[in-house]
Amino acid sequence: MPDTAAAHSTAAARPKVAQDLTLAALGVVFGDIGTSPLYAVRQSLVDFGGLSEHAILGALSLIVWALVLVVTVKYVIVIMRADNRGEGGLLALTALVLRTTDRTRNRRRYLSIMAAGLVGAALFYGDGVITPAISVLSAVEGLKVATPLLEPYVIPISLVLLVGLFLVQRQGTAAVGGMFGPVMLVWFAVLAALGVWGILQRPQVLRALNPIYGVDVVVRDPLHGFLMLGAVFLAVTGTEALYADMGHFGRSALRRAWLGLVFPALVLNYFGQGAMLINNPGALENPFYRLSPDWGLYPLVILSAAATIIASQAVISGAFSLTRQAIQLGYLPRLEVRHTSETEIGQVYVPRINSGLLIAVIILVLGFQTSDNLGAAYGIAVSGMMAITTGLAFLYMRARGWSLAVALPVFGLFALIDLTFLSANMLKILDGGWFPIVVAALVFSVMGTWWHGRRLLAEQRARDAMPLDLFIDSLNPQRTLRVPGTAIFMTRDLEHVPVALLHALKHYKALHERVVMMQVETEDVPHVASDQRLEIGELGKGFHTIRVRYGFMDQPNLVRALALCRRQNFHFNLMETSFIIGREKLRARPHPLAFWRWRNRLFIFLTNLALDATEFFRIPPNRVVELGGQTEI
Repeated sequence: MPDTAAAHSTAAARPKVAQDLTLAALGVVFGDIGTSPLYAVRQSLVDFGGLSEHAILGALSLIVWALVLVVTVKYVIVIMRADNRGEGGLLALTALVLRTTDRTRNRRRYLSIMAAGLVGAALFYGDGVITPAISVLSAVEGLKVATPLLEPYVIPISLVLLVGLFLVQRQGTAAVGGMFGPVMLVWFAVLAALGVWGILQRPQVLRALNPIYGVDVVVRDPLHGFLMLGAVFLAVTGTEALYADMGHFGRSALRRAWLGLVFPALVLNYFGQGAMLINNPGALENPFYRLSPDWGLYPLVILSAAATIIASQAVISGAFSLTRQAIQLGYLPRLEVRHTSETEIGQVYVPRINSGLLIAVIILVLGFQTSDNLGAAYGIAVSGMMAITTGLAFLYMRARGWSLAVALPVFGLFALIDLTFLSANMLKILDGGWFPIVVAALVFSVMGTWWHGRRLLAEQRARDAMPLDLFIDSLNPQRTLRVPGTAIFMTRDLEHVPVALLHALKHYKALHERVVMMQVETEDVPHVASDQRLEIGELGKGFHTIRVRYGFMDQPNLVRALALCRRQNFHFNLMETSFIIGREKLRARPHPLAFWRWRNRLFIFLTNLALDATEFFRIPPNRVVELGGQTEI
């Protein structure tokens, strides 16, 4: 009987857990795409330059079929199958594809795949700057609809909301995360209700469900139809969050939320706006807010502001998570990463990224002034990311066994859609689309320079270093003084003698009784189980090696790693253990090539910017000894 009762209790708890995950997904994942009705329909018709019934039906048809093909078919059904042990996102996908590629035999292919992943990651930062700006501006612009007298206050109010949003990031999303889901549930319910009200005024707008209307509007007027496609893409921005946050909520919760609520609510609202525009073309000033009755306008502005802040929060949190992954995978220097939740490992805060995003968002709002102007800048970064995701997912699915006969038509269709949207958005470069490209170029330069510089520095160290086995063999126990305790030398290569060890022996003329070379590696998987964390080796004469493995979503903590050594009967007394860390001061060569001069300086700057190893690896500061030297690059 007790077993039966427990089984019933467990079975009853499962739907509750599923509901909680689905509700949480509404607040974290669907905020960006869920606020697209604020600007997508209006921007599409403005770019097309016409308000005929044919143009309205064509825009609606393109929007709904973009949601079907891009979000539902591509991401929800296909792309979410490419998970790295449950984790999604562009860097996780890049790691998956790199795992299927032989680095030594096909070096050019390996580097091309890695470069594509870095470009996609860099584009995400461009999106992370624009999304908060355009979302909050679009919501606050509803005040102009209420009364033109409030128009001068749109920019100041938007800036206050954005600054406040970035200032509270240090508190983390854990404290307010429980509010996000319910607020977005109300938001999508209101979207659907407003949409139904609009459709009832003009039911024939539902004809736009036929894709022929979308094709026809482009064929009849290719130039303006192509321009419209660039704005239609605004309806699917935020789709990458579905894939990126898959590890937090799982496929099932995301699919339930999308198919059961988000997709129907969005379609209803878009069609409601279209129906109203057919009846009243003058409502193009702001069709979303014109759907609302007069008494509901101010509450709708408040709800929209809350929804856009949540949408912005999701993108900012995504930038923090992406930064953390990039640091662990070696694409960015070590930065301070604060965990804001004791239970959710994915909730992190990166102070320097937060400050950089805030400065960029303020510049963006002051420079572009309106959501219409920002609409021109929006889309290029996201469409570029989607195209890269399609290419990498094709390579991964082929490696998993998809036949060419299946993969080619499926991903060929996705690529055609992605490239069409990307081409349409490229027409906006001079009107503001240059901004996310500049942001992405800067981020890619930083990532590429850091990765390449670390490789060159490692190769230079390996050329100058002494093999560890040769060093141990040449060590004379009678001539080398050994002192009590344990010394742990942090190293990037267990095959060679750490420079810090040579410095210590040179200056102190002595070694500890037990000398441990410790290397920390980041695997291309999200998490490494604790029983696979350590690999301990014995070299003789009191020398040992410890290889510590972490996943790219794990937080390094070497004190905890030492505690795990007990499982292998390798014990540490922390009060008798010293961590010896080499601190190098990099200097540029006197006469480098002109092309490398700026990259050398950038790499040296990034090295100086990097977080101290003591703090990054959670080593007790009072157990650390640093030994320095200089290296030319």
